[in-house]
Amino acid sequence: MKPLRIFFSGVGGQGTLTATRLLAETALENGMEVTAGEIHGMAQRGGVVHSFVLLGGYMSPKISYAEADILLGFEPLETLRALPFLRPGGLALSSDTPIPPLSVSMGRDKYPEMESIREQVDECAGKAYFVPCTELAGRAGNVQTANTVLLGAFFAGGFFDLKLDIFLKGIEKRLPPRLVDANLQAARLGAEFMTSAN
Repeated sequence: MKPLRIFFSGVGGQGTLTATRLLAETALENGMEVTAGEIHGMAQRGGVVHSFVLLGGYMSPKISYAEADILLGFEPLETLRALPFLRPGGLALSSDTPIPPLSVSMGRDKYPEMESIREQVDECAGKAYFVPCTELAGRAGNVQTANTVLLGAFFAGGFFDLKLDIFLKGIEKRLPPRLVDANLQAARLGAEFMTSAN
């Protein structure tokens, strides 16, 4: 396969690292060369979480500015903040549901308008999709599956070699049994959204 650098950006509690692990382990099990890494600070308090999956023989798990082929953003503002890592013409796939940071919740800062976020992402990315992850996760029966909605959209979009059915098998194998059904439904709903968006 063509080498691929995927940059994940979200906030603590969204399952960003779980999504990273799911994608990396699924790719590894299906014969891809995988390098993965993560950077996170106050993740348990809603801090920023960045992680990386590099497919195709990369030796370093780090992604520098303008190197990522794909940006998976689990929160719109964090998608915007991570744009410098996306290469010109790369793909941005983001949740459309804001999670205001503490400074916004305390009234010290203002959350950007979603229209402005969309415009800036569209300007930098070759293609950009905003997925209603929280809404679809709620339809799946568990809002905590929003991360799986985004991955379902990613796997269904034809952006790399593995398809949705491979990801669904990965969910069944790697998640605790009590979480499998909701995550399978979430992935399918994300896939349906992407199919209709394309």
